[in-house]
Amino acid sequence: MDASTPAREVFMNAVRVLLSTWPVLQIAVDNGFGGAFGQQKAEWMIDVVGKYFYENSDLVPSEVEDYISVLLDQEFNTEVDDGSLAQLSQQMCSMFSQCQQGATEKVQQTLASLAEKNSGRAKVSVPAPSDEEESEEETEAMECDAAPSSSQATALPSCPPAKTEEEEDGWTTVRKKK
Repeated sequence: MDASTPAREVFMNAVRVLLSTWPVLQIAVDNGFGGAFGQQKAEWMIDVVGKYFYENSDLVPSEVEDYISVLLDQEFNTEVDDGSLAQLSQQMCSMFSQCQQGATEKVQQTLASLAEKNSGRAKVSVPAPSDEEESEEETEAMECDAAPSSSQATALPSCPPAKTEEEEDGWTTVRKKK
């Protein structure tokens, strides 16, 4: 984008860069917090956050923070408590103000340096769930196979079978058979 690029276009690009390089949103998308359409939700979120600035006058960072927080919660089941959302909101408000005042070149320079710093993506790996659910017998076997303490080693060679009882309130109580 050159110096003649309209302020709105520069700001919308700023929102895109800020949100797409924000580790919270990266992690949410990369790890499927938004479901199968997480990437599309992130792109939609970029668009609605940018429009939010133009549809509301005199926004302050706390309002932007609240808005993005609601979007993250509703679309990605994610809450942010690391302080990065407040920083992100402050950056967006600052860049919006600069664009409104015609300082688009400064915003573009800030975005260029931000893109250089954030060339790597954050990624959290979560082990895939197994296709087969463990049976109760396997779970009991694992619990029984655990190494007993030295005082229990002679007294309890193996775990006794468990007895389950259905209580009146619908709870199931598991007790060891004696």
